[in-house]
Amino acid sequence: MEQFAGIDVAKDTLEVFIRPDTIRKTFPNDEEGRMDLARLLVAMKPALVVLEASGGYEIPVVEVLALRTLNVVVVNPRQIRDFAKATGKLAKTDAVDAEIIARFGEAIRPEIRPLKDAEAQRLQALIARRRQLVQMLAEEKNRLQIAPSWTKADIEAHIAWLTECIKKAGKNISSTIKKTPLWREKENLLRTFKGIGPVNACTLLARLPELGQLDRKKIAALAGLAPLNRDSGKYRGRRTIFGGRADVRAALYMATLSAVSHNPVIRAFYEHLIHAGKVPKVALTACMHKILTILNAMVRTNTPWCAR
Repeated sequence: MEQFAGIDVAKDTLEVFIRPDTIRKTFPNDEEGRMDLARLLVAMKPALVVLEASGGYEIPVVEVLALRTLNVVVVNPRQIRDFAKATGKLAKTDAVDAEIIARFGEAIRPEIRPLKDAEAQRLQALIARRRQLVQMLAEEKNRLQIAPSWTKADIEAHIAWLTECIKKAGKNISSTIKKTPLWREKENLLRTFKGIGPVNACTLLARLPELGQLDRKKIAALAGLAPLNRDSGKYRGRRTIFGGRADVRAALYMATLSAVSHNPVIRAFYEHLIHAGKVPKVALTACMHKILTILNAMVRTNTPWCAR
């Protein structure tokens, strides 16, 4: 009989539940605890080990388990919570969550995806760090506008330091991409599209590696740009986008703002939607979807952008 393991990851503990044998154990979330957990799972040989994303605390656990060739899947916490509500489990503790995660793995069988290699993880971490620095810089600039005179010098010094850090992060991202011929080729290909800059291209490389490998509907769903139905009986609700990878959408949004101004094809599409009565936000979202579809086709066929 197949075994399914669910792991609830907290900062200090790892709560494990294995079904259908009803095995429950708790390990400390440190190097020794993760090794003990791995030994237990290797002995049990579960068909699937499921964790929910926990703000990064799950990453060392996944690495330890994946090195032992266990089938590990990290899922969105919202999926686990919705599954718990659907099964009538409203209470929430670490022990309950571990059992729900195991039951989710057994019932849903989420798809196993290959883990990123070290360079892909490094690129993703660098891009995330640059995004954090940009956010801090924007916050400091906002504070500077209303800061009293005796704190302005300190804020200005911090702004200068953040600016240098952002430049350094950009150089590190660029050098990481240049070390990998495939990434370098894809980046050059993406940047032939008017509207895609270096930051947009790097974000797509790191956070959407499936680009060019899926059809247009699946890639749109992965990015959270697929319009979802809201129908019931005779009622026809408004189609809206939902879920997906927020940082990919943010990169595409910035690319769309640029493309609407400088890319004749996207500008014509945007103006057509506006003249048809669409509000600007809806028109921009449609342009994001169109740009993603174009980029997906470009990468799949290895064809540079051509306005014709």
